[in-house]
Amino acid sequence: MYNILVCDDDKDIVEAIDIYLSKEGYNIIKAYDGMEAMEILKKEDIQLLLIDVMMPRLDGIRATLKIREKSIIPIIILSAKSEDSDKIIGLDVGADDYITKPFNPLELIARVKSQIRRYTRLGTIAEPKSNVYSVGGLEIDDECKEVKVDGEIVKLTPFEYNILLFLVKNPGRVFTIDQIYEAVWNEEAVAADNTVAVHIRHIREKIEINPKEPRYLKVVWGVGYKIEKQ
Repeated sequence: MYNILVCDDDKDIVEAIDIYLSKEGYNIIKAYDGMEAMEILKKEDIQLLLIDVMMPRLDGIRATLKIREKSIIPIIILSAKSEDSDKIIGLDVGADDYITKPFNPLELIARVKSQIRRYTRLGTIAEPKSNVYSVGGLEIDDECKEVKVDGEIVKLTPFEYNILLFLVKNPGRVFTIDQIYEAVWNEEAVAADNTVAVHIRHIREKIEINPKEPRYLKVVWGVGYKIEKQ
């Protein structure tokens, strides 16, 4: 049984989510502010975090930033704010998805299942040891899900890892944003520009010496992105 941590200062919302997800077979653990959520994460084996933005003591954005320093657990942000800028901020700090309140229970369940599926697949698929991909000083060992740049380990979120792996497997080939989204998210690309762009920027910040003059992950203006052959 997968453990899902639900963090929201609105107890009615927490209880409603508990009802929806418990029926799907998930074990729900509850928290009511970011500080409480972080304490639970230290003690419990959690497979997914649903976290509200506006909360006392520690809000969802700052909590996500802190969690991302040590963990790649899938994080879905819950927020009453529906503007694109708010969604970009959520993704920018490391969240994997963003759900606007009030949400459709069926959509919530579908998004939760999607994140759990990707997270567990990333951690359990065992590829042959020969599945090591390298471009210059960039190396991905897809057996242990490890990325190195010039011998130094780089920590990526699941989506960042999958995007980079997809591109590294096809060095020199240019992919559109929609192609990247559909390959990594396994769903039709609808308004995917911001989502992919944010993740690409994060990858560059982690693997490039100078993200503004990237050596590996390059943009082809008006087309998409590629991993430059070395």
